[in-house]
Amino acid sequence: MAADLTERPLAHAAAAAPDAPNAASPSSSKKGSAGAQTLAFVGRMGSMAAMLIALFAALVLIVVPVVTGSHTYTVLTNSMAPKFPPGTFLVMKPAPFGELKYGDVITFQLYSGKPEVETHRIVGFGATQAGEKTLITRGDNNGANDAEPVREIQVKGKLFYAVPQVGFVANALGNADRGLWTTLAAMGLIGYGSVLVFKSVRGSRRQAALSKSG
Repeated sequence: MAADLTERPLAHAAAAAPDAPNAASPSSSKKGSAGAQTLAFVGRMGSMAAMLIALFAALVLIVVPVVTGSHTYTVLTNSMAPKFPPGTFLVMKPAPFGELKYGDVITFQLYSGKPEVETHRIVGFGATQAGEKTLITRGDNNGANDAEPVREIQVKGKLFYAVPQVGFVANALGNADRGLWTTLAAMGLIGYGSVLVFKSVRGSRRQAALSKSG
């Protein structure tokens, strides 16, 4: 009889032991599922934000200039500060010479047919002895007008828009290789955006499948 009294409590405890983990498991499972869903949501939002930034950069810095036939330049001096400090990325769109007006910012060749250019503001108009219309220009940060008037043949474009600081990157690449780097950058940004979209869609489908199975 003594043996029976000692064995029964042990058997009861052994039978009850498996019930304790089962009682706690639903709560732990719900907490883990909620945490995983939160992390997945944050990850998707981060991926979407990165994708939008990449696509916006590609659009502003690459696609729009190419589609509109614009030229891109980098401000190297303080002549147009403070509005356009060194490092500003300029997109200059071709414009009819007759439509240029007082206050427009233009990029022009210092000498016709030469690669050196300047970006200044139109502050007046003039004409040659032959009657050809010319532009009087000056840098916003300069105290005097440019020494030489600008002829139509020298004008490369009128300011379309400007992006601060980005010009430093373009300038570091160099003018000779900029076309190649622009193409590679466009391909890279498009590819990166495609990967992010794929991951986001796949993550959403996986989460939906887990929710249905749960």
